[in-house]
Formats: sequence, C-alpha cells, structure tokens
Amino acid sequence: MSVQSLPARITGRVVTAALALVLVGWLWSVGQAEGGTTAPPAPDPQQYEQLVSRGVDYLMHKGQAADGSFSSQASIGITALDVTALLRLGRTVNDPAVAKGLKYIEGFVQPDGGVYQPDSFLRNYETCLAIACFAEANADGRYTERIKRAEAFVKGIQWDESEGKDKTDASFGGAGYGKHKRPDLSNTSFLIDALKACGNGPNDAAIQKALVFVSRCQNLESEYNTTPYPAKNPDGGFYYTPVAGGVSMAGDLPNGGLRSYGSMTYAGLKSLIYAGLKADDPRVKAAKSWIAKHYDLDSNPGMGPQGLYYYYHTFAKTMAAVGQDEFVDAQGGKHDWRRDLVEALARRQQPDGSWVNQQDRWMEGDPNLVTGYALLALSYCRPQPAAAK
Repeated sequence: MSVQSLPARITGRVVTAALALVLVGWLWSVGQAEGGTTAPPAPDPQQYEQLVSRGVDYLMHKGQAADGSFSSQASIGITALDVTALLRLGRTVNDPAVAKGLKYIEGFVQPDGGVYQPDSFLRNYETCLAIACFAEANADGRYTERIKRAEAFVKGIQWDESEGKDKTDASFGGAGYGKHKRPDLSNTSFLIDALKACGNGPNDAAIQKALVFVSRCQNLESEYNTTPYPAKNPDGGFYYTPVAGGVSMAGDLPNGGLRSYGSMTYAGLKSLIYAGLKADDPRVKAAKSWIAKHYDLDSNPGMGPQGLYYYYHTFAKTMAAVGQDEFVDAQGGKHDWRRDLVEALARRQQPDGSWVNQQDRWMEGDPNLVTGYALLALSYCRPQPAAAK
C-alpha cells in the first residue's frame, strides 16, 4: 500500500561532487576501520520480542474483522500487508487469523490473474501486495499457480511497448494508477518487490524495464536520466515521478527542481539493488550519499512526520538489501540501523500494541495499515545471537 499516493487516491486525490560520492560510498562500505568508536549495541532481544508480541496481538485480536479482513473499507492491500507481517513474524498458514486473512484475499483473485477489488484504480498495488503475501504462505506450493498468473498480470500493466511506449518515453518501465494515466516510483518499487517475491532476479526483463524508470526518478544527471529535473537539484536523492511535469511529494525548489525525500530515496536505492546494480554504480553511490547526509529515524527526511511508517518499512527493507549491519553517516557517525529502528518504534507504540501516525496523510491514521508497516519493518530487525556476531 503506497503511502506516497495510494491513500490520497482513496481520500479523493491519493551530484553532489564526485569526490564526495566516492568518500561517502567508501565510508558506507568499510566504516571507520581505524580510530573509530566502538560499534553501537544491537537491538535488545527482550525489547524486540515485546514490541512484536504486542503488535501481533493487536492485529489478531483487535484489528481483524470477522471475515478475515483488515480495514476492508479501504483496500484489500491492507489485509495482504498485515497477513504478510504475521507470516514473517512466525505465524503459520494454519493459524486461524492467517487462514481467515488468506481466504479473504483469495476472494479477490480475478479472471485476468490480478488480485484486486472490482473497478479498483489500485490494481498494481493490491496485486503486488497479494503476490508478496501468497509467496510468504507458499511453502507447500498451494499458491504457485496464482502467483504465476498474478505475475503475468502486473507485467501486463507495466508501461512498456504494449502501451505504445519505448525507452525514449519517460513513462517506460514504470507502474502506476489506471486513473492517473502515469507511473510513479512508489508503484514501481512495489512492482519490483513483487517480481522478486515471485523468484525473479535482476535479469528479468520487467525488472530491467523498471530500472529504466527508476533511474529517471533520481536527482542525478547521467545517461540514464536526461530529464530536466536533476540539473536543477543534483543531490542524488529520488522523487516521485518524472512524468506529467514531474512530481515530488516534498514539493519543488524555486528553480523548478524536484525535492528529494526519504521514503522515495530508500525505495529508489532498494530498486537499484534488486535490479542488480553494484556498489560502484554511480546511481547507487549517489543514493547512498544522499542517505548518509539525511540519516534520520525521527522523521521521513524531507517530509517530516508525513508517511513516517511507510518510510520505516522502506528504510528497513533497503538497509537489509544493502547487506551491512552498521551504517556510517556523512559525519562519520556509526549507526546500528536495526537498533535505531527498534528504539524509534518502541517510542511510538501505543498502549494497545498498535502504531498510528497523528499525521494521517496517506491513511497513516489507520492503525491496521501502520501496525502492518511497523511489524514488517521489525521483521528485518531480529536480534542475532551473541555467538553469531
């Protein structure tokens, strides 16, 4: 469920210098090998387990409706998100809450292979979230055929030659809303996540098409992005879409540049990695440079509290994809990102075990949606046994 624009649709609308890039990329990769401070401690296992247990308890006993859904008035995507969280955090397909949720989602499998509510403008989001959920529940192969058909569906609605678009078109490779008639980075990152959940690697043609679009959402002038926007704000971060005049949810600069912001920059970096780009690719270096300068778990950088929990979920997935336990920011400060995230979520958990954002833009006032985001973020933060470190 995209916090960047999906809920807004439901509610009525929904380089830096080369030396700096090299330096920050190096810091990211190796940390402070000499003379650095001691690495911060990892997440506290007891604190972690309490957060997860209380959040799971909220979803199972307070968030879920009798028919197995979560916030069915909004989108089946929330149900798919929450069931995926329950599965990732140890519940099984035989758990009554999971079984009911899966059955509810199955009821929206369409003849074309998509999984969405009839007449939905959210077909990409809903199907991509359903794919992730079915893949998590597919240990015995029960969803293999449905996943294959859903994969074909989302590939079929990707903006490419079948929509009359070639690589010269700014829309090429993206995914988006039917009603908007244009793709965006949030939809596209969910598409890439879903294709990865299907078992596709970087060589998948649809992922490589998506990479073309993702690269055009970055404030980095290169052969991969010749749109007018990065020249006006060459900071290496990402914005929402280069299509339809260019859009950033963080707004525009006075010169017409599109402001980069946290949730899309992490989504962009994750997508680059899933598409097979390595640490020495300029696009990856530029994204890491932006993140190093804006490392923050008290806000969604560039957006403040808006979309904070979508940001937390995307932050966790991206850091896990980078594959390093410790992050070094632009000032040389060391961060155990898992510990930082666990503590940020601990400060914000409600007495009933849920999470909710007082800034309810993009439906983050819905505790079912936000608790799903928080639990999925926590699923990437499991403390490791001391002997394994």
